[in-house]
Amino acid sequence: MKQEGPGRKIGAFLRSVSQLHSLLCLLSFYLSEILRERGSDVKLNDITRGTGLEEHGITNANLIYWTSPTAVLYEQIVRRGEGLISHLGALTVKTGHYTGRAANEKFIVDEPGSREHVNWGKVNRPFDSDKFDSLYKRMTAYMQGRDLFVQDCFAGASAEHALPVRIITERAWHSLFARNMFIRATPEQLKTHRTQFTVIDLPNFHALPSMDGTNSETFIIINFARRLVIIGGTSYAGEIKKSIFTVLNYLLPQNDVMSMHCSANAAPSGDVAIFFGLSGTGKTTLSAAPNRFLIGDDEHGWDDKGVFNFEGGCYAKVINLSKESEPEIYDCTRKFGTILENVAIDTISRRIDLDDDSLTENTRASYPITHIPNIIPSGAGGHPTHIIMLTCDAFGVLPPIARLTPEQAMYHFLSGYTAKVAGTEAGVTEPQATFSTCFGAPFMALRPSRYAELLGRKIASHDVTCWLVNTGWSGGGPGVGGRMKIAYSRALVNSALDGTLGAGEFAKDSVFGLSVPTACPEVATEVLNPRNAWGDKEAYDKTAKKLVEMFRKNFEQFAPDTTAEVAAVL
Repeated sequence: MKQEGPGRKIGAFLRSVSQLHSLLCLLSFYLSEILRERGSDVKLNDITRGTGLEEHGITNANLIYWTSPTAVLYEQIVRRGEGLISHLGALTVKTGHYTGRAANEKFIVDEPGSREHVNWGKVNRPFDSDKFDSLYKRMTAYMQGRDLFVQDCFAGASAEHALPVRIITERAWHSLFARNMFIRATPEQLKTHRTQFTVIDLPNFHALPSMDGTNSETFIIINFARRLVIIGGTSYAGEIKKSIFTVLNYLLPQNDVMSMHCSANAAPSGDVAIFFGLSGTGKTTLSAAPNRFLIGDDEHGWDDKGVFNFEGGCYAKVINLSKESEPEIYDCTRKFGTILENVAIDTISRRIDLDDDSLTENTRASYPITHIPNIIPSGAGGHPTHIIMLTCDAFGVLPPIARLTPEQAMYHFLSGYTAKVAGTEAGVTEPQATFSTCFGAPFMALRPSRYAELLGRKIASHDVTCWLVNTGWSGGGPGVGGRMKIAYSRALVNSALDGTLGAGEFAKDSVFGLSVPTACPEVATEVLNPRNAWGDKEAYDKTAKKLVEMFRKNFEQFAPDTTAEVAAVL
């Protein structure tokens, strides 16, 4: 009997492999058809082929990753070249052209259901409904044949007011961002999750301004009628978070729930404090205190039961972050699951440099709130006993802390004052005042009076003590004075919250009419009165009066909708 040679054996083997490959392809085809017919009810390792998003008009996608856990998303991020794993496990990514929000590219669809409620203007600009539909159709066509990532989660740690949301992205790291920043659904909750608002985020899809009616190729458009947000042309993940915040700022106040751009924490006794403040004022830093429990970092609601977090994570600025001054946040930059946006990394050693601002000064860390050791896991607390309104006064004329009357609290809430420092932007040669209504104008969809009315009512009902805290300059502006020490700000806030300041003596500031404490443990006395901290008293008086006029000019827009007592504060 003639034996087969090596060539025949290899040929037979290759034919067997080819037949096996054909069989596997056939099985894969039949499986994909079964999945396509049965929709999202059938999933293989939490991944489907092209099905499950038909309710959003999305068909024929390639692979859809459903509410993937952090480890799976890490694998996909690295595999797709979207980011690098840094020393000790945090993920580093770059956002490209946009390293912050594209404020001029945000719109709200002008449709009958929301038209009379939205506060139209420079912030909330109308967008044509038909153009939205046309743009969205092109987005659904773009998604055909592409891999997509879905996170089904919640916005709001309140059983009564939680908003089930779905975040659909084309990038794995944006899905991880959504997983960090929103409240994760449990396996049981996922079975009954019914999306009430959807965000579709496609950084590589660009608008055609001449056809779509956008300002540029980038867009962030909210459609309340379709309960849908579409984002394109930007990789800055903060747009996802802030679009849902805008949605909550529209929906909740209409149900008499106060929505707030603030952080919140609680003492071991349960006493709650909330911290209003714009970016860079110390909101995240001062609320992440070792002697108190963090409720949330940036966005909260206040209903008849108390305060509740909108989010499941934190989104902190990390430029020049140090372990000595902010140990809790610093430690988060060294943890698995944290996303570091635009933070410099040595590609050989994979060590990060938090002092490097070569990509942007707005470097950010996104991490689940469970990365912070002292938190309230439920994300909810009682009614506040204290409200802290933070400002970074680059003019150096506001006191480091002052107790506010209810009228002053309303005035400063509506004003939402902070200041830009000279040199941070082209053409800025001296401090510039920034007034952001309700400490969050870009995200407030309703009229300012609606938020102020709600806050004023709650302050009165729960006898809340309000404070204005300046974390900016003392003894003069930049180049003359110095930035307030974090240690001073912490000591002042701690003394306000534990009752030490309230039990002490106060003196009235002659320029701003504020009640300023005359002493505070661990704080130099000359710092408390801003005029005393200036070497040139005449220069202080001139600068302070200049800022007062800025406040008055800005407040003219609110005067018709406020009481005479509030309008007369300054």
